[in-house]
Amino acid sequence: MQEKTTSESHRVLFLNTLAFTVCFAAWMLNGVLVTFLSVNQVFNWGPVEIGWLIGIPVLTGSIFRLPAGILTDKFGGKPVYGTLLLLCSVPMYFLSTANSFAEFALYSFGFGLVGVSFSIGIAFSSVWYPRNMQGTALGIFGAGNAGAALTTLFAPKLLNIFTKNATELEGWRMLPKCYAAVLFLMGVVFFIFSINKKPRSSTRHWIDMLAPLKNVRVWRFGLYYFLVFGCFVAFSQWLVPYFVGAYYMPLVTAGILASFFSFPSGVIRAIGGWISDHWGARKVMYWVLGSSSVICLMLIVPKMEIYSPGQAVAAMRPGIVTAVSSREVVVGEKSYPLIEKQAYQEDFDEKLLVFPTKQIWQEAVVEVGQKVERKQLLAKGVTRIYFQANVWIFTFLVFLLGTVWGIGKAAVYRHIPDYFPEEVGVVGGMVGVLGGLGGFFCPIIFGYLLKGTGLWTSCWMFMFMLSLVCLWWMHAVVVRMMTKKHPESVSLIEN
Repeated sequence: MQEKTTSESHRVLFLNTLAFTVCFAAWMLNGVLVTFLSVNQVFNWGPVEIGWLIGIPVLTGSIFRLPAGILTDKFGGKPVYGTLLLLCSVPMYFLSTANSFAEFALYSFGFGLVGVSFSIGIAFSSVWYPRNMQGTALGIFGAGNAGAALTTLFAPKLLNIFTKNATELEGWRMLPKCYAAVLFLMGVVFFIFSINKKPRSSTRHWIDMLAPLKNVRVWRFGLYYFLVFGCFVAFSQWLVPYFVGAYYMPLVTAGILASFFSFPSGVIRAIGGWISDHWGARKVMYWVLGSSSVICLMLIVPKMEIYSPGQAVAAMRPGIVTAVSSREVVVGEKSYPLIEKQAYQEDFDEKLLVFPTKQIWQEAVVEVGQKVERKQLLAKGVTRIYFQANVWIFTFLVFLLGTVWGIGKAAVYRHIPDYFPEEVGVVGGMVGVLGGLGGFFCPIIFGYLLKGTGLWTSCWMFMFMLSLVCLWWMHAVVVRMMTKKHPESVSLIEN
């Protein structure tokens, strides 16, 4: 770390953030591209195949984050970052030649290396700023997550242009070529304008640099990051097929709506770093995990239409049915009014419905001339409950969730310089690995959950449980720390 900031610090942070934005946009490409290819039946891929192809680049960018962090601590960020950008442009270009699931998966595994840019940028940005500026600096760098929004926002439009509104589907191959060119140019710019710098720990042996990984705190931070970053990565891509499949949105519209989730999560990260510097990362994480649990719980309820038996009508005395209509049943001279079924819901899908709506009616089960006994059923009751799960309310909730997770991403990494000031690259790399694995496993899990339950909202059930586990673990550790440091205070609280 430096004792004070300089103009060179800001210059390197700008280049790191710009490169990370480009890398993150490339990392999220498959969410849009695979959805386009499957919807237009260029390839016959189901939800499981889609989940794998979305997750494979994230796997590569996750499992190699620790080595990338170690290399950055050892040699500095300039050679590692610049080489990464140039290297990843090659498989990205070859993605345009893929003609099968296996080829698509292979090239996706290759260009997925752009995901390690996070651990490189975290370590390289950290060495240029003093301790009291770490949260703000790393938060600004993390705003490069907004690259996900750039892909979901512009990639569908580019696909429409390249394929002439899906009339010439082979035009999709231009999109990976464009991304490859941008990666290559960014690598050249980084080599020309960046300045290299190494932390003091760069002279240590490889084994000594890995020593912090024995600390369980690193793995706990990794679980938090699995949620706030890994699941952010997963939904940045999964929301595109979600909007298409659950709400029947066109791909371009689905991409725009998905960007409402990914864009604020990236931009707000800078603010999250500043908040964590001033209010404390632990307080911020309490708020983040609690809010995540509540929002995911609200998103669990799917769009649904339920029919249930309602209030019935029974004969008060025996007799012969003399008249039956939608409004009444007449037995002898006794009339039994019925609740008439209204016009079928007046097309509720076109309205903005926040809460479930209910419709009740009664249907006769007897015929004219039929003899009935006392308490015999004359009309059955029907209750129809309809929940719209309105797309705009859903979009607003995922916008809130993306914002909350964006703040959480900065708060998690604000812990690292405090506990591991000279091992930010190694620890940040390991936390990044665990977080990135969330981006790999979650789309696959979502695909299997969707196939097994038939519910798009099954992914939110998983998120709710994961949020609760993170909140419980953090609170248990905080209570244990308080008990160890101030046992008398805890005993007073318990009494």
